[in-house]
Amino acid sequence: MTERAALVVGVGAGRGVSAADVLGLIGDTLRDAGLAREAVVALATVDSKAGETGIVAAAARLGVPLRAHPAGELALVPVPHPSAATLTAVGTPSVAEAAALVGGGELLVPKRKGREGVRVTCAVARLPGLSEEGQGYTGGEAALTTPAAPVSLDMERYRQSATHGLPSTPTPTTPMAAMHTHTDTHDLRHHGDAEVRDEKLTDLAVNVRANTPPDWLRERISASLTGLAAYPDGRAARAAVAERHDLPSERVLLTAGAAEAFVLLARALPVRKPVVVHPQFTEPEAALRDAGHDVRRVLLREEDGFRLDPAMVPEDADLVVVGNPTNPTSVLHPAGTIARLARPGRILVVDEAFIDAVPGERETLAGRTDVPGLVVLRSLTKTWGLAGLRIGYVLGDAGTVAALERAQPLWPVSTPALAAAEACMSRAALAEAEHAAHRIAVERAHLLAGLAEFDEVRAVTAAEGPFVLVRMAGADVVRDRLRGLGFAARRGDTFPGLGPQWLRLAVRDRTTTNRFLQALDQALLMAGCAADRDDDD
Repeated sequence: MTERAALVVGVGAGRGVSAADVLGLIGDTLRDAGLAREAVVALATVDSKAGETGIVAAAARLGVPLRAHPAGELALVPVPHPSAATLTAVGTPSVAEAAALVGGGELLVPKRKGREGVRVTCAVARLPGLSEEGQGYTGGEAALTTPAAPVSLDMERYRQSATHGLPSTPTPTTPMAAMHTHTDTHDLRHHGDAEVRDEKLTDLAVNVRANTPPDWLRERISASLTGLAAYPDGRAARAAVAERHDLPSERVLLTAGAAEAFVLLARALPVRKPVVVHPQFTEPEAALRDAGHDVRRVLLREEDGFRLDPAMVPEDADLVVVGNPTNPTSVLHPAGTIARLARPGRILVVDEAFIDAVPGERETLAGRTDVPGLVVLRSLTKTWGLAGLRIGYVLGDAGTVAALERAQPLWPVSTPALAAAEACMSRAALAEAEHAAHRIAVERAHLLAGLAEFDEVRAVTAAEGPFVLVRMAGADVVRDRLRGLGFAARRGDTFPGLGPQWLRLAVRDRTTTNRFLQALDQALLMAGCAADRDDDD
């Protein structure tokens, strides 16, 4: 067999770059370095550039897949020519060099720029210990959007190098999402409360509804304190939850918040091949990893509106976790789409922590008994302002609920939390929650309209939850400037599938939103984030 280097070309580009310009630079670079175009097995870039038509078309014409990597992952790759401007704009100090080197190997050609006036760069790396001959490239960490070239690799060795030595299970690739084994590039334990702790800031980082809990709920909780000498008795609260969802009590489990439910699921069920759909709340994956599981990720893409396609999830997954509406994207997936993920022998976990903030609780799966393996998680934290009380519940088949209950400690939910759960199931409480959901929808529309006035800001406009996900160049700098102006926003780079160019904003009342929009205008000016600042490095 003829040995020849297998090459990955890292590419960075500005908006609107043409395929001809990308291919021209790649061709010149390879020719000047004495490298064969046929040895290229993939193009690679940062995920925020993976939708650029010129890059996608260049990969198609070369007949190789396009690998997209989160900016946070690329930022960890040492590069010889880092750029502070690129780090601010994109989230990594060099797109081209880091993307070429992310799987390891040797940098053969450092970063080269396109001709004057064309914002495109490329770098070339040789994959470690790999050669090409004969078949098609089908691996890698990211979505493969183009046909394979006539090149084959030792795929197990490649996958291990591309995931920094972590073993992975070969899975079918799809054009819509990325399958990943986990890495430690995201802080899965970071949550919005860290953005406001110990500081007096207007809170847009935590998704708890403002001015809660209401007075009537405070009174019910206070009244329960007279019974603290007795051990908690959850029967009444459990029955109230069951009646609210028209289920028997044995299909309900009360928990110390939805977070406890994630831990129970990870520890009590015989799971071997869990998959978490990201971007979403990070505690499910953190709990699974803490329990010793090797977690695979399905990454939804901005280009697809962060919407779920059941075909993204591998058939061998025996536990799948998805949020609805999803935190932080605020996308509400159709209930029928989620139900298509159900399989015999698979646990389908749907985190509905924010569904009561959706008018009519559209697309909820709570109360469904016809979906095999369905487990629905609910939280009373967000709508009722009970984060400090810790109360949520699980809905599932009786066998799963019993297994989770056996893993709980004795008396896991306190008497005040049980009182709150029972109170929040009343007809009056449900009507109040519905009214709040409609109010949130109105205020969210006002926030989105205000954000649309900024050329520098792109929001996920399909938002249906009490928060909005936005993207802007230099978002980490803008976030710091906002703090100086008195506002806390939730950073996005701790969510797998996102990077430092993302922020999550809680929906607040109109007066607060207007003040925030004014502060955002100042922060963008202070951070120097002009609308056309889109570094091609």
